[in-house]
Amino acid sequence: MIRSDDAFQTSLSSYAETVEARLAILLDRATQVGELARPQQLIEAMHYGALNGGKRLRPYLVMQSTRLFAGNDEAALQIGCALECLHSYSLVHDDLPAMDDDDMRRGKPTVHVKYDQATAILAGDGLLTYAFDIIASPETPLPDAAKVALVLELARAAGIGGMAGGQMLDLAAEKAQPDEAGIVMLQAMKTGALLRFACEAGAIIAGSNAQDRSRLRQFGEIIGRAFQLADDLLDVTSDPITMGKATGKDAAKGKATLVRLRGVEWAHEELEKLATEACGVLSPFGDAAQPLRDAARFIAGRKR
Repeated sequence: MIRSDDAFQTSLSSYAETVEARLAILLDRATQVGELARPQQLIEAMHYGALNGGKRLRPYLVMQSTRLFAGNDEAALQIGCALECLHSYSLVHDDLPAMDDDDMRRGKPTVHVKYDQATAILAGDGLLTYAFDIIASPETPLPDAAKVALVLELARAAGIGGMAGGQMLDLAAEKAQPDEAGIVMLQAMKTGALLRFACEAGAIIAGSNAQDRSRLRQFGEIIGRAFQLADDLLDVTSDPITMGKATGKDAAKGKATLVRLRGVEWAHEELEKLATEACGVLSPFGDAAQPLRDAARFIAGRKR
């Protein structure tokens, strides 16, 4: 049985506090060089969309994968915050009536409910753009080559062949159900691509070799599969109060998921296998990779 370790939960919460403190600074009213103004409602909506709770798992993975290779902690924090801005944009837009049409996110009204649809669209646009601003910023202590590599990888993970493309496939799946291979591809793009980036980013930040970068990328791909499978399982087995958002929506829309195709028992077994596989990928790094192994087990066994 996969269990979330208390020590890992404490570590994750501590990192989350650090990330949120930095996000609060990044998303304040003070303008940056080259900006003319930060409209109050826009910055408030961006702040609300990015700082409304959440585990901050993606920044955690960035920071721990960077530490695995003794990379720069400050750079990892900045890149983690950039990734969290981009992830938050995806949630703000995902909740819109034209997409998943959700009124609650993390137990609070979604951005378009709290403000309005136009503000939510602009807040998402702002968070997406700001992610790349943070990476390129002089305040992020990395060589230009590393920044370019991070911009490219994040754009690929978030764009046509990644998250945005996956969302398009997800919308299409409401009308014509994909087969199992199609579901796996959809989920690798929509959910897995950002988790893959979070892990590979640490190797880029630390200037690691191609082999290490490939291994972290592979680890990220596996935990990405586990994350989405756990999400689909919770959509079937959990409730809105525990999740802080609506559940049962995939079934209501007739969406095909691996849980609906294979069953709950299979999903539990597959999550065990994925956690074991992810940990095995990290075997060359010994004890130094334990925080990432704990993260893999947490993802596979999460309850919300």
